[in-house]
Amino acid sequence: MKEKKRILVAALHWGLGHATRCIPIIQLLLKNNFEVILASDGAALLLLQKEFPELESIQLPSYNISYSKHPKFLKWKLLLEAPKFFRTLKAEEKATAAIMESHKVDGIISDNRFGVYSDKVPSVFITHQLQVLSGNTTWLSTKMHQMILKKFTECWVPDYQGSSNLSGKLGHVELPETPIKYIGPLSRFSKKEKEPLYDVLVLLSGPEPQRSLLEEKLLVELKNFSGKTLFVRGVLEKKQTITQKEHIRIYNFMHGQELEESINASALVLSRSGYTTIMDLAKLEKKAFFIPTPGQMEQEYLAKRLDALGMIPFCTQNAFRVTQLERVRDYTGFTDYKNANNLEDLLSLF
Repeated sequence: MKEKKRILVAALHWGLGHATRCIPIIQLLLKNNFEVILASDGAALLLLQKEFPELESIQLPSYNISYSKHPKFLKWKLLLEAPKFFRTLKAEEKATAAIMESHKVDGIISDNRFGVYSDKVPSVFITHQLQVLSGNTTWLSTKMHQMILKKFTECWVPDYQGSSNLSGKLGHVELPETPIKYIGPLSRFSKKEKEPLYDVLVLLSGPEPQRSLLEEKLLVELKNFSGKTLFVRGVLEKKQTITQKEHIRIYNFMHGQELEESINASALVLSRSGYTTIMDLAKLEKKAFFIPTPGQMEQEYLAKRLDALGMIPFCTQNAFRVTQLERVRDYTGFTDYKNANNLEDLLSLF
């Protein structure tokens, strides 16, 4: 009997989005008789362990990504942390080489883990950012990113290839030195027709301290909102907790089917404009309101683009007031989601 091929799936711990969008890839591998080893760190690894408790998991070195309280200092904070970033990258490469040796891996799928690759087996890098926005240094951040991509066998972009896409200029540039495959948006969720149980679902995630700062602001603002509100804090802990503050029902986290049911049963989603969230809401064809993470140019670009297209309104974190939600009625929301490509075709690489 032919042995199962063993694939290492690694997700970056930068919020939970990179881990959650790996879930349909992991499910696809398991469905097609591959053995999967999970790798990440922090809350992202904990999330994958909770979703796939039967799978072996390995902790990778942590980049310990955090944001400054003041958005204008974010880029400079990240630049100052560049030496730590490259030390972690080297440690990640060393850890990957050890995993290759100890686990006899046949292939690698890395969602934004720069050091998780090998020249001994097919190695895939998943990203929606072929262009990395950083203001007047975009040319440099993009060039550095593309140099990393060249170490991988293929790059999978979770978006549509044509002009009707979700990532805009982030995911649509020419990379002649790296084979690019557009695999369609990735989401673990399925659309279900439900009568709304909640007027607003708040869905938080992302690096600190900005996640907590937005949580504090929204809990104050939503006291003035009369509708029924479900508030998911995005704080992954060992035990799920549920509290009630007047009309606001607060969860520290939700997983899988429970979160899918809650989004489907909500008339409006209030969240960051992270790309994984955009893919999820597009598949569920939801109305939403976005508050991009201050200083994160990728999220700011995506929010502005969707607003300009008349799909989803947004405002800055400082400017948000609960009355802003009234703008949603003038926007279409996500509609006409197209099915992704046949992902099973991708597995022939391994």
